[in-house]
Amino acid sequence: MADAVLHEVTDGLATITLNRPDAMNALNTETKVALRDSLRQAADDPAVRAVLLIGSGRAFCVGQDLKEHIGLLAEDRERGSGSTMTTVREHYNPIVTAIAGMPKPVVAGVNGVAAGAGAGFAFAADYRVVADTAAFNTSFAGVALTADSGVSWTLPRLIGHGRAADLLFFPRNVSAQEAQELGIANKVVPAADLAAEAEAVARRLAEGPTAAYAAIKASLAHGAAHDLESTLAKEDELQVRAGASEDHSIAVEAFVKKEKPTFLGR
Repeated sequence: MADAVLHEVTDGLATITLNRPDAMNALNTETKVALRDSLRQAADDPAVRAVLLIGSGRAFCVGQDLKEHIGLLAEDRERGSGSTMTTVREHYNPIVTAIAGMPKPVVAGVNGVAAGAGAGFAFAADYRVVADTAAFNTSFAGVALTADSGVSWTLPRLIGHGRAADLLFFPRNVSAQEAQELGIANKVVPAADLAAEAEAVARRLAEGPTAAYAAIKASLAHGAAHDLESTLAKEDELQVRAGASEDHSIAVEAFVKKEKPTFLGR
């Protein structure tokens, strides 16, 4: 069997590919474990300066593999106890934490439908390049479930509480064009160009000031949950650290010389 998740590092960019095209990259246990571990590996790898998360085939990720899920629920009923839904804390939460929390930018190349947890993973990324034929669907209420994979935190911050509630209560396909209008998609490109465009964005980030990007992620996360005074203090703390980086010195010197800086990622 092919690996459910592919992991490749080239010139500072880790490309992580969901690789179950025949199942539209549905998340069975093997895939969830592999994705969690691959993201953690990228986060810890000093050679990695940015991450591109993409799907193989015609889908980004349709969320939980319901065929496996039905079998696991049946086993729970036979045992008289339930462990199936521990996947949220064992898999989905660590995956989203790895995406949103790693000190490196993560680009989601949304090549096709992103539904349920698949949409959640895309929402957790720092930047979304979306094929014009792709679509997003929260899908949770359609199978009598609540939001997971961080959607109740990420989606309202992308599009506002009211619109997020609408998409969660009444799941539907949100086209790439509407996703861009709502603020979900950062960039919409022709489907044939998705792989190249997403890689170009991710590679630009991999060549950028990695420590500064880490600080930007940290400041955005802090500001989403704190008041202005606390956020200003956090910005001060992070800016002092960024100002001491090699990349800042390189950038200032390049600016004075009217040259393009070559960042080292530190």
